[in-house]
Amino acid sequence: MPRPPAPRKTTGRPARISREEIIRTARRIVTEDGVDRLTMRRLATEIGSTPMALYHHVRDKEELLLLLLDDHAARSLRRPEPPPADPRDRVLAAATAIHEVLAACPWIVEVLTADDLMSTSALWFVEQIVAGLTESGLSLDEAVRGYRTIWYYTAGEILVHATSARRRTTDDRPTYRDQVFAALDPAELPLLSRAAPRWTPLTAEDTYEQGLRALLTGLLNHTPA
Repeated sequence: MPRPPAPRKTTGRPARISREEIIRTARRIVTEDGVDRLTMRRLATEIGSTPMALYHHVRDKEELLLLLLDDHAARSLRRPEPPPADPRDRVLAAATAIHEVLAACPWIVEVLTADDLMSTSALWFVEQIVAGLTESGLSLDEAVRGYRTIWYYTAGEILVHATSARRRTTDDRPTYRDQVFAALDPAELPLLSRAAPRWTPLTAEDTYEQGLRALLTGLLNHTPA
């Protein structure tokens, strides 16, 4: 009995896609495989579309990452109601909220290295930091520089801890630092030699808030030369 002919492939435009579907699929890719594995070609394939169709919604991968960042912030950041009355406490609360949301999302770390990528959903928290600094006595220009310092500390702390944690889960060999510290000369480096056995657990502690408070104290007590 002859086999029925295979159905003919139809041609034409790919199925319509939405920005929400693009963001949802891109979020799954970066969560499962990392930012490096997110390409416009792979995204289009998994959606069942074409790269050209994606460009009607997003300009390039950088804009796509910005959309992912903003989507994550919009779903996760919660404004305190009401914000702390004390301006210093307002800065601490806003910076801590940003840190907690970003630190809980591993793929976000690689996005943070692009300094010009800023989530519009996080701007309210940035406003609280700048406002708290100005109400504490800084000029607007000084407050903007102060925010930048706080942001660099926050992003750097997340980046270092996330990268270190990822390495520990994928490679259980002693690190280069462990090897160097094991061979320290106590006569030349007495304090480092004494601290060496505790160095790894001490530097793995979550001291973000403690460091943030010290940083804020320095910013507010600094008198420009």
